Amino acid sequence: MPIRRILHISTRLILGGSQENTVLSCEGQARLGHDVHLAFGPIYGPEGSLLERVEKFRTVDGRAITTHVVPHLIREVSPLADARAYRELRHLIERIQPDVVHTHSSKAGIIGRIASWRSTPRPATIHTIHGPPFMPIEGPPAQQLKIAASNTLYEAAERLAADHCHAIVSVADAMTTQFLARGIGSPTQYTTVRSGMDTDPFLHPAPGEDRATIRAELGFTNTDFVIGTVARLAQHKGHDDLLDALAPALRANPTWKLLWIGDGWWRERLLTKARDLGISVTELDTSPSHRLTGSPSQLTLTGLVPPTDIPALLRAMDVLAHPSYREGLPRTVPQALLAHVLPIAYDCDGTGEVCINMHTGRLVPTGNLPALREAITWAATHPNERAAMTKTGHHRCRTDFSTEAMVQSLENIYARHVRT
Repeated sequence: MPIRRILHISTRLILGGSQENTVLSCEGQARLGHDVHLAFGPIYGPEGSLLERVEKFRTVDGRAITTHVVPHLIREVSPLADARAYRELRHLIERIQPDVVHTHSSKAGIIGRIASWRSTPRPATIHTIHGPPFMPIEGPPAQQLKIAASNTLYEAAERLAADHCHAIVSVADAMTTQFLARGIGSPTQYTTVRSGMDTDPFLHPAPGEDRATIRAELGFTNTDFVIGTVARLAQHKGHDDLLDALAPALRANPTWKLLWIGDGWWRERLLTKARDLGISVTELDTSPSHRLTGSPSQLTLTGLVPPTDIPALLRAMDVLAHPSYREGLPRTVPQALLAHVLPIAYDCDGTGEVCINMHTGRLVPTGNLPALREAITWAATHPNERAAMTKTGHHRCRTDFSTEAMVQSLENIYARHVRT
């Protein structure tokens, strides 16, 4: 049966890897001629939004993506709001009658799958795991008990949701392994589909977006060693680890510079910590001009930037540091390799499937600050080896992470499960 209408459901349409994956899927499917709908909860906070991009999108024949705000679809666990979100999603599904419901993120994935499965008629129900919903057990005993209880709740909810869908897409093999180890779903439900991205801007700099120009605009010199991050300023993204691991080295090496791209709820705390450690800070988005020629600061924060600026900003880096504690497969790692930048990342979830230690990057045991410091120091002192590893990773990522490959893989999965 031909696929006519597809409904994607995501918890929040903020700037983030899973959201970008979802939007690119919607755009690619609209270009194939499908009637594409996108539902999401209220958007708020400092993380930014992809809504404007979605609303502006048009195919060459004028086809758009229809958006739906689900008022009670929120990130926090709330029995009352969650029950209302379930009813809102089921009403939406039965009203627009999609052939495929494709859910993303944990909260939308749990509620959306159950609402889809119980709708009449029942559409093909697909879910993508972009990252694990389970939190690391850490902190004082009371906090550990709270996290363990939350993980147990999510495990039970994910098992229930897996029984209410036809197929589960993993962005990394590690996600399939982790979920099956927790008794979530059956092996036949899972397929790995790499998270596609628009690779061309990373491969081909636009005028004025070459490495030398961008570094000059940011105030970096040719001799600076720029350690960049692209991540929300939020828990488990590893900014604290970078400061703790590198503060002495930054004070001892004035040419070492941090470039943080992003914003989030932890902004003020992290910048205060940096200053307390003796690291000078420049906040680009509060400066009168983004041209900072010769800025002496050792930490430059861009704040929120449009996704279209990320390729140029990556090219300004010498290494991408991604010490995140929770990931599916972080998009910023293949993006760095596409831009000829070496990733240095924690060996977390699916990260090692792209950042292969001493082959396409440096992979560091999660939370190991001396190892993180050593890997970054090694990269600073081994430019030739760094370039060779980056070249290897660049060639792998050109094909593995194309949007076209992702969209076609999803088409194949949908076709196996639509009503006949």
